[in-house]
Amino acid sequence: MLPDIRLLILPLPDFALLPFGGFLDKLRFSADDEDYSQQRYCSWTVAGLNLDPIPSSSGAVVQVEAVADQLELASFDYLVVFGGRNAMATAALAPRYQALLRRAGKAGIKLVGVDNGAFLLAACGLLRGHKVVVHWRHEAEFRAAFPQLQVLREQLYCIDANRITCAGGTAAIDLAVALLSQACGRTRALKGLADMLVDETRDSRHALRSLELGAGQGRQVQRAHALMRHHLGTPLAVEQLAAELGISRRQLDRQFHASHGMSAKAWWLEMRLQQARWRLLNSSHSLAQIADEVGLGDASYLGKCVRRRFGCTALALRTGNNPA
Repeated sequence: MLPDIRLLILPLPDFALLPFGGFLDKLRFSADDEDYSQQRYCSWTVAGLNLDPIPSSSGAVVQVEAVADQLELASFDYLVVFGGRNAMATAALAPRYQALLRRAGKAGIKLVGVDNGAFLLAACGLLRGHKVVVHWRHEAEFRAAFPQLQVLREQLYCIDANRITCAGGTAAIDLAVALLSQACGRTRALKGLADMLVDETRDSRHALRSLELGAGQGRQVQRAHALMRHHLGTPLAVEQLAAELGISRRQLDRQFHASHGMSAKAWWLEMRLQQARWRLLNSSHSLAQIADEVGLGDASYLGKCVRRRFGCTALALRTGNNPA
């Protein structure tokens, strides 16, 4: 008996263990009738460009089972790429993976980019004409690198014909359930969730409550947060943001003061600076690039804002040589 769904799993160097493990464990629970890890109803093969172990971002390594180029690609329904921690470093792998991915696409295999895997697919020119979902932390960076692609906001994953993208994290479990549902039926797709201590699966358009910081927020403030993240790299005026919400700036500021103790402009600046801080610590981008990504104009202004907010220079923050 052939499995209902067959997946080729391709972890990239520095991949995140959480989406990788969650996705595979969901496949494992749905693969047989009991809990024997037998690949009956779905099967998967973890592969690489060679047989070398692949390090994850945590330092743990995964031993691949096969060399991808030596496999019969037509025997798989999906090729799932798990991206590395650094988005642009993942995109830079395109020359090494492009031939394999394009060959898989031509063979009719559905290509899946999990976490920063979307950066590799985009860099290989394989997402043209398709909607894309990326991790909210990397959305501005993706838009800057691939402005011609349509990025969906506030979504966990997107199934767009033969191209599928997923934000990563635990959303990989939700994506696995969706793919299994299509191939094996909903009952089998949900099998084992209780064992994984997952209460329920989330729809692709599920909005993360953990992104809505603070308690007692109104719907307008939550919508403002989503718009602020979406326009993070755009020097948009707060008045324009309020207009998108259908309220005045004064009303918006009043709601932010009630929920956050500061104006909408001050909160938006804080959001931008926290993203800039994260980029300084987790990328090699120049100050000018980061300033552009977070909508703070130029390197000089970003440097002043960083010093005022964090009490040190951007360089000190990046190297860890700061008082905080």
